[in-house]
Amino acid sequence: MLNKRLLIKNLLAHNDESSFYDKKRQLNLHTKEGKAKFLKHICALSNSNPANNSYIIVGVEDENNEIVGDDFFDDSKIQNLVNAYIDNPPRIQYENVPFPNLPKEKVVGLVTIKPKSKISSFKKGIYTILANTVFVRRGSNSIPTEEKIPFSKVNTETVISIENNSRNSIEHTLDGVQDFINNKHKDLFSKYKVFKELFVVCWAGIKKNIRNTVFYSRVDIELINEQIKLFYSAQDDVTISYDESSFTITEHIVLGINDKTSYYPLERLTITFFDNGYYKMTTQMLFEPPQYNRKMLHHIYNSNISLLKKLEKEIRLTEREKKDVLKVPSALMICYLNGFEEAKHKLIEGKNSFKKFYNPKVYVEFKEAIRVLRKMKYN
Repeated sequence: MLNKRLLIKNLLAHNDESSFYDKKRQLNLHTKEGKAKFLKHICALSNSNPANNSYIIVGVEDENNEIVGDDFFDDSKIQNLVNAYIDNPPRIQYENVPFPNLPKEKVVGLVTIKPKSKISSFKKGIYTILANTVFVRRGSNSIPTEEKIPFSKVNTETVISIENNSRNSIEHTLDGVQDFINNKHKDLFSKYKVFKELFVVCWAGIKKNIRNTVFYSRVDIELINEQIKLFYSAQDDVTISYDESSFTITEHIVLGINDKTSYYPLERLTITFFDNGYYKMTTQMLFEPPQYNRKMLHHIYNSNISLLKKLEKEIRLTEREKKDVLKVPSALMICYLNGFEEAKHKLIEGKNSFKKFYNPKVYVEFKEAIRVLRKMKYN
């Protein structure tokens, strides 16, 4: 069982980027350019390292390998993005790895690209990449090629050595449990559960009862053995259930218009543990968008667009408008889910205005709305 934090440290210690690993400051998957860059590296690493796992580390400065972290990224549908654009797509996995020096909401992303023998290519174009393009790695660069790519095991010994030096131990597991409960979340309700005498899951949050259901907010859930964060949210409310062989997280979002809010199930993640030291994670999208009167939504849409324009032009806002800005991202998302196609584009265009707003909660709300829309798109 690999300790993913150790794995990242060992990869970063292996000098510069190569044909089996790459590093990025952040991913940007809500623009075509960002998607194209990500897919290009997936394609190139898969083709250049077909006999072993390849890796992309997200949240690291390119110049000096400083670990700066990135936002928690829980898009389990990222494989669907790869499948949509790449022929002979590799199987990939995205994991969120916490580091002691990072804030609670920041993690290092680890993309694992599984080995495969067939050549990957783009089956359709995206941004400036044309259909049928094949990419390979040359040092730290992903470049297009028309040459035939020979099957290579050149990195096998190096990758196996790095992975073997990243194996977990009882000491790492016990230290991880104590750190989670006594240091990271000493101010919250915390608990752990051992599955199949092998796996340790820790979770923490604020408990609250709503209509006879126990919800957790400010939730942090980690699989300690592998040092990966399974779920994190400073906003959403989740329900947690488990038995002797599985752990289930059901994520809810609070949505509404005119201060009338309700809890809507968004997605269910189930982790099933097996006796042989293997586990699998399955997700099920549950979200059914709330539907509203179209005439009322027209009024809400227009008023939010007007407020967004004021933000973009940096026009001084009234005290009431400053409070209303907090609701703009979720209001535009609701409008989009009710058939206002342009609302999504307006939401994305407002990113910089939300980011510059004096209240940081507005940008958090923006990222939350984008996350929900991304989940729905790739479901």
